[in-house]
Amino acid sequence: MSDSPAPHLLNLLVLDVTDEARDDPAFERELDDLSTSVVAAAEQVGFAARRGPANRLGDVRSALDEADAVLVTGGGGGAPSHYGGPVDYPGRGQTFADADRVQVEVVRGAVEARVPLVGICRGMQVVDVALGGDLVQHLEHPGHVNPDDVSDSMVDHPVRLAGGSTLATMLGTTSLVVRSSHHQAVGRLGEGLRAVAWADDGTVEAVEHGTAPVWCVQWHPEDRGATGTVLTDLLVAARDAALVHREDV
Repeated sequence: MSDSPAPHLLNLLVLDVTDEARDDPAFERELDDLSTSVVAAAEQVGFAARRGPANRLGDVRSALDEADAVLVTGGGGGAPSHYGGPVDYPGRGQTFADADRVQVEVVRGAVEARVPLVGICRGMQVVDVALGGDLVQHLEHPGHVNPDDVSDSMVDHPVRLAGGSTLATMLGTTSLVVRSSHHQAVGRLGEGLRAVAWADDGTVEAVEHGTAPVWCVQWHPEDRGATGTVLTDLLVAARDAALVHREDV
């Protein structure tokens, strides 16, 4: 599914984790490419996209007041302190606790204000943690990431979507093949969230909110190797919800 651009520009906050130097430059380049793809797709459907790292956001409330919708991108594991997880776990990489805190504040503020919110990969995990959930810190199941090539760590695998879910209706299907790169996953669901897609091993691959305009996927529809219109569909849903929200306030 897809849609044409809206006649009026809306502001989309594309919220990355940080612009601090990462330990792995190849991973940093991959994240930059993914966020660049998000911005390009957002502009195609009628958003004026503002990309910003959480560590530079400043006043969260002002940022939300200026945003008609928010998209939280990927970017590695989150600090365990935000969900009460053990500090040490297999596969732990670099974390940015202060930037994570800002992202959590943005998510909570967006849900409270009913600002449309999309989460991708780590972004979905941030949404879950912000609403009181926790994470599976390291997946023992193979098939969610290529550990041998950080510059192209994506793997393809099937997911099934819950029939009747908003996401399945939005995408027009209950099964598809996706591009993923993650070793963590949603564990306990945050308040108001429901799981609506799963991998063959049972890993939660998408969540949506029961009352707020929130849609999150664990995979990367913005990756250059992804097929279909999932990213466009998510952005169109956020755009349309933003238009309704703008009329209501």
